[in-house]
Amino acid sequence: MADEITAPKVETVSFSGNMVGTKEEMKGKLTAIPFLSVKIDGDSLLATKVESRNIRKMPFLFYIMRISGKSLEITYSIAPDTSESMRRLTVLKDAMSLLAVVYDDFRVEENVFFQYVDAAIDSVMGGLTQNYSSLFNSHEALLNEYREMKKLNAELAASNRNLTIQATQLNDENAELKDKVAKLETYSDQSLMAMIQDWIESHNNSIDIEEFSKAYKLSTPRIELMLDKMVSLGYLELRG
Repeated sequence: MADEITAPKVETVSFSGNMVGTKEEMKGKLTAIPFLSVKIDGDSLLATKVESRNIRKMPFLFYIMRISGKSLEITYSIAPDTSESMRRLTVLKDAMSLLAVVYDDFRVEENVFFQYVDAAIDSVMGGLTQNYSSLFNSHEALLNEYREMKKLNAELAASNRNLTIQATQLNDENAELKDKVAKLETYSDQSLMAMIQDWIESHNNSIDIEEFSKAYKLSTPRIELMLDKMVSLGYLELRG
């Protein structure tokens, strides 16, 4: 009964995003962060930090970041009798730090995310009874964190714009390379006929089209078409 009374409130917020790297790459980068548990869960990457536990050793204060192909989901707990706005802002600050680490692999939709961060900051500031000057003199650490988050907002926005331009250029170059590779990997009719003849000679004058197709990663229709051509040209004879 006591656990139910003291159980923390749990909130979840999600944002759109885009995974441009791999879960394995992100896991490698995040694993180096102290007190952070990182694992791959199906199509998602989970980054969990347990800040405190209750008397039953169950997580009490914690947050979980779930990164998937198209979204970022943050689930976090809020202790009773504490400021929900301040807790929310603290979790967002940590989330921004983690996102900065994996920025080359996952990009959150910056407009919505930054608006949410700004709203969280405004919520904290709006709930303060002291004037800004008195507050910042008494809590210099909070002021420094606020400035760092604003600075990070600007840096991430600028970096995201630059990376978007670079990504577009790389995608175009990648498409061109794929096209070139595809052309290089396409066998000419003469090459394919020679391959078929070699295969038949080494397989008791017979050919299994499915087996040949798998061996050279070619479509069966093209192999059948080439066999017909070789028969019509007199290179092969059909056996009844």
